[in-house]
Amino acid sequence: MKYAKRLQSLMLGLSLTAAGIPAWAEQAAVKAAGSYAAATGGTGGPVPFELNLQPPATRIATEIYNLHTWMMVICMVIFVAVFGVMFYSIFKHRKSLGHKPATFHESTTVEIAWTVVPFLIVIGMALPATRTVVGMKDTTNADITIKATGMQWKWGYDYLKGEGEGISFLSNLSTPRSQVGAPGVEPTEKRGENYLIEVDNEVVVPVGKKIRIVTTANDVIHAWSVPAFGVKQDAIPGFVRDTWFNADHTGTYRGNCAELCGKEHAFMPIVVKVVSAEDYTLWVNGKKKEMAALADDPSKVWTIDELKVKGEKVYTSTCAVCHLATGKGVPGAFAALDGSPVVNGPKAEQINVLLHGKKSGKFPSEMPAWKQLSDTEIAAVITYTRNNWSNKAAENIVQPAEVVAARK
Repeated sequence: MKYAKRLQSLMLGLSLTAAGIPAWAEQAAVKAAGSYAAATGGTGGPVPFELNLQPPATRIATEIYNLHTWMMVICMVIFVAVFGVMFYSIFKHRKSLGHKPATFHESTTVEIAWTVVPFLIVIGMALPATRTVVGMKDTTNADITIKATGMQWKWGYDYLKGEGEGISFLSNLSTPRSQVGAPGVEPTEKRGENYLIEVDNEVVVPVGKKIRIVTTANDVIHAWSVPAFGVKQDAIPGFVRDTWFNADHTGTYRGNCAELCGKEHAFMPIVVKVVSAEDYTLWVNGKKKEMAALADDPSKVWTIDELKVKGEKVYTSTCAVCHLATGKGVPGAFAALDGSPVVNGPKAEQINVLLHGKKSGKFPSEMPAWKQLSDTEIAAVITYTRNNWSNKAAENIVQPAEVVAARK
């Protein structure tokens, strides 16, 4: 019974120690995260030899960081205490010192103590975690709403509400293939500082504003994830999910698709640039002017050579990932455009495929709709495919006005 009372006292002391840990552990975590963020510029990108979570850039991410820290400390204290008592007992009360086994069989007090104390510790850990999870789900009263659409293998962004409403663009990996190489082919260029985590079009948002991200997908399940924001939300075809963040300071934050979505899964990064309110307004104005310039007059009649030149650029940035630069596609995965009966047949069908998508059943994933492309871009890329590789379509040119008519 003497040892049972000692164990009871130890358990009581352990519970009091665990109860006092969160406050000082949280302060230490905040201090460490703050100094770490300052050392890395607070950009939220990966750091060489990084051992902990990324420096938090939002309140939710800070709470996650703190929870991670003090729960690890609690677990470590429990581990050391339990195994310390066990090894001390084994060593101090071994048979060679003349100790004999105790003859008691149970202690109601000890049984209650080692049931109640762990229960209280678990409750103490669950309460702040639940508060953070509930906060992560509260997407109400957002200042700006952005739809993020995952597709193989890029992200499409549409600013739905707030300043910047109407802005729409695709975000592709901008790391050149010469740095990446291919199976059996070594890269020919030295890897850049932001290798595989850089894009041609960044998501730009103002600092200190609540940004709601609505996620969905065109083909398979993707996930929109930025660790520095404490955000990870699946993007599921046919469903709408949402999450939010409110960045505490300016900077460039990087993430990736976090669901295995196919062979180019590693090549669809996420880059969010947080700027001041003034710089955001400038970006919105500039982006709208840029979109207006790209939205060519659909009544303009283009020459076939003009459309082929423009179409090649659209194809390289949008279509080549699946159908390849050679137009051969991927057997069993993505259709070949070189020699395709759709590409060489009536142009109305190909226009319809680009506007509405197509699921033939021959391939595991369907051809997504590309309504977000401008009328001129669709006309140009169709004209390019109909006049490239071995294709010799009778209807070899599509004008923007034909795409406009097909949208109606």
